[in-house]
Amino acid sequence: MIKEFEIYPAIDIRGGQAVRLSQGDFSREVKYYEDPLEAAKHWLESGAKWLHVVDLDGARKGRPVNTDIISQICSSHPVKIQVGGGFRSMSDIEQAIESGVDRVILGTAAIKDQRLLKTACKEFSNQIAVGIDARAGIVAVDGWENVSDTSTSLLGRVASDFGASAIIYTDIERDGMLSGPNYTETCKLASSVRIPVIASGGVCSIHDIKKLTSSGAAGVVVGRALYTGDIDLKEAITTVEASLSC
Repeated sequence: MIKEFEIYPAIDIRGGQAVRLSQGDFSREVKYYEDPLEAAKHWLESGAKWLHVVDLDGARKGRPVNTDIISQICSSHPVKIQVGGGFRSMSDIEQAIESGVDRVILGTAAIKDQRLLKTACKEFSNQIAVGIDARAGIVAVDGWENVSDTSTSLLGRVASDFGASAIIYTDIERDGMLSGPNYTETCKLASSVRIPVIASGGVCSIHDIKKLTSSGAAGVVVGRALYTGDIDLKEAITTVEASLSC
């Protein structure tokens, strides 16, 4: 049983608004907040200690796009923030960290530019995470629109060996579908690396979160279920705290 487990409310930004996609499909978008800062405020008031922010426009374009909004979230709210979406250069990583981002997530770059990954992990030792977004055990890239030839397990080992601070593992087929997380692959990945694994994709109930606390995961990203009200963040945090204290 792990001793710490964090719940990360997700804020996905596209076109300046907070949205949710289904299985990473940009044509299956639901808007929840016109202003992502309002979403951040809501989750902070509900007890969030971290936010998981994704620049969806940046993921597609290969460079951060919604930097002003993310900077405003950092400066306006006393909460830790991890951000992914389009980080493919040291300058973009440095800019994000200088703006107040606590952890930058490298996804496509972790596959296509492992020299950058290694350098970033060395330069910002506790502030680089690797996003492993997979379909059937194979890592997807370019905003999930293409599939690489790299397996989840291989990228996990690379992230661990390079000294990334964490892995955010997403089962794309479950993401936004409220179908439950992939416990088997989460547990398998967590047991094979030396760094924390944060689960993502499909969480639909507090039961899912509680079950993940015994899977080896160090946290969970929750998106659609929070926005639809299937999960109450305050209740989920209380449940996790009680579970870990047993």
